[in-house]
Amino acid sequence: MGIQREIIKNDQKATNVFAQKHNVSRTKRGEVLGSRGGFRGCTIWFTGLSGAGKTTISFALEEYLVARGIPAYGLDGDNVRTGLNKNLGFAPEDREENIRRVAEVGKLFADSGVVALCSFVSPYNNDRELARQLHKSVGLPFFEIHVATSLEECEKRDVKGLYKKARAGIIKGFTGIDQPYEIPVNPEVTINTENRTVDDCVQQIVEVLQTNNILPRSVVEKVIDLTVPEENLEDAIKEAEDLPSVEITKLDLQWLQVLGEGWASPLTGFMREREFLQCQHFNCLLDDGVTNQSVPVVLPISTAEKDKLSSCKQFTLRYNGVAKAIIRDPEFYEHRKEERCARQFGMFNDGHPYIKMINDSGDWLVGGDVDVLGRILWNDGLDQYRLTPNQLRAQFREMHADAVFAFQLRNPVHNGHALLMNDCKRQLVERGFKKPVLLLHPLGGWTKDDDVPLSVRMEQHKAIMDEGVLDPESTVLAIFPSPMMYAGPTEVQWHAKARMSTGANFYIVGRDPAGMPHPDPPKRDIYEPTHGGKVLRMAPGLTQLEIIPFKVAAYDMKAKAMAFFDPHRKEDFDFISGTRMRGLARSGELPPDGFMAPKAWTVLANYYQSLTAK
Repeated sequence: MGIQREIIKNDQKATNVFAQKHNVSRTKRGEVLGSRGGFRGCTIWFTGLSGAGKTTISFALEEYLVARGIPAYGLDGDNVRTGLNKNLGFAPEDREENIRRVAEVGKLFADSGVVALCSFVSPYNNDRELARQLHKSVGLPFFEIHVATSLEECEKRDVKGLYKKARAGIIKGFTGIDQPYEIPVNPEVTINTENRTVDDCVQQIVEVLQTNNILPRSVVEKVIDLTVPEENLEDAIKEAEDLPSVEITKLDLQWLQVLGEGWASPLTGFMREREFLQCQHFNCLLDDGVTNQSVPVVLPISTAEKDKLSSCKQFTLRYNGVAKAIIRDPEFYEHRKEERCARQFGMFNDGHPYIKMINDSGDWLVGGDVDVLGRILWNDGLDQYRLTPNQLRAQFREMHADAVFAFQLRNPVHNGHALLMNDCKRQLVERGFKKPVLLLHPLGGWTKDDDVPLSVRMEQHKAIMDEGVLDPESTVLAIFPSPMMYAGPTEVQWHAKARMSTGANFYIVGRDPAGMPHPDPPKRDIYEPTHGGKVLRMAPGLTQLEIIPFKVAAYDMKAKAMAFFDPHRKEDFDFISGTRMRGLARSGELPPDGFMAPKAWTVLANYYQSLTAK
């Protein structure tokens, strides 16, 4: 039982004072405040013992929300006591007044449309109830968060040395030692911080705020896995066998895997027309917040298939005759191929291999929610590398990663790439991260015929790690299942957004990402090579992902190693092109020492020489 104390009277002493009604409504403030429309003003009240982690979680939540366009401001006990409340001590009556003032300030912030984050020991239930009622009386949401770290753990942490002083009698009236802390009776959230990351704690609060319609769905970093749970799989397969069905292509199956594993969260299936139009015209999904989705995830079908299925409430997707998914509540709409390609690729040219596949596909698109009938496996000896976003998140937690930086690639790794990745790790360590982890994430879906096959690339990447060019203790090698579209700056947003689902918070972007040569003469690239990186730094829905800019690396003939290009001694650098590298590999010649790890070069040379032999 908490100590019974007289309920605080919040009496009005000043006379001839009248509350003035604002001309600007909360709805109007919500429309213009931040980049996420809608009034989101509320107060989140963190209570718990000193050292429990209140301010750490509060400030992390503030950073999380602001990065996603939600205005938020943290009010911390120490900060407030050095300003607004510097005339108050720690006697019970001063504690009451401290909380009353802060509650009033929080209410004003919330009324302005800001998420007010108040971190205060606030040991008494009556004081916290007063804060709640102040908000309730004017219709503002209030969330009490009990950071329930034990006294033993708080004493063990004792970051400020206060517990030691309180135990020694130097500090009097210290909560938990010689003043009571009344445990909240019915808080909205109870958080145990022991053996948990700050990010986990933040996500727990974010999910509660989303459930209560304070935050849009797009703000929640929750992977939407569409795979039928194992316990329901047998029944789902039986259902699928009795439904009408349509055969899908290998490319469609790759996109189904992308959806099923949650890479395209928050999509719950192939895009309906509304989602498709948002993607095409805005590079984003706009319902329930703004989510970057720059490329369409769609399922083309023929006119005959559409006529066969248009009256169905659900039907089965088959690959080589095997049921792979059920699509529910389907919506059929016209596949306007030229318009789609013009918006996605900036061109409509059959010389572009992905555009040709679009042009050869069905004249209709079908969207709808998807239930994927078990993990999609390819049985090619590489499935152990096909880790889902949730599996990668779990692995990063096991590695105690405090930063994850992702590198997207579809080509073999040379020491210039490794230099860029290792330099990124160096920068993160210098910024204070203790365990930055590299996600080496080659694209594993469809690629054009002249690209190096996935199996060869994976063997080459593994050789890079075996030779220690990349630290195997802080590198995760996994396959990203998406097909390659060669859509330049539009596609590179997809590559970055998808990696966010793994928990990556840094992304390395290279030169001409997702680009390719123009199919028509004269010889040139389709996309300006620096635009991918520039677009990423401006793209909506990606502000929480820090973009690590590409640095030009070349072979330093003096150092006999790959190095960042120095224009002041450009004569010392040799730019080894992909064409030249392939020529050396085919002919059996070795590249300059330090260009690529020897074991990795052998993998590449064997592949190109096998092509010559054919």
